[in-house]
Amino acid sequence: MNLVIESQGTVRCLYGEAIALHCLGDVKIHRASQVEPDTKGQWWANLGPLDGPILGPFARRSEAIQAETQWLELNWLCPEICTQS
Repeated sequence: MNLVIESQGTVRCLYGEAIALHCLGDVKIHRASQVEPDTKGQWWANLGPLDGPILGPFARRSEAIQAETQWLELNWLCPEICTQS
């Protein structure tokens, strides 16, 4: 789990249960995307809530979630840091 700590002390991350986020302070959770199947059973990751693209189609839900996570890390969580590695 990547945590980005901003200069004013705000911590941002993609939600996960690797650590108890409430231990860091008040937690505000916002939906960043939706991963849903279509009528043909193909999976799509809609990043519209962050003005992002719709990724897909994917044969498996896990592939859509992997693409969603990668896009969020590179474009929302830490674009200035994650693209350097």
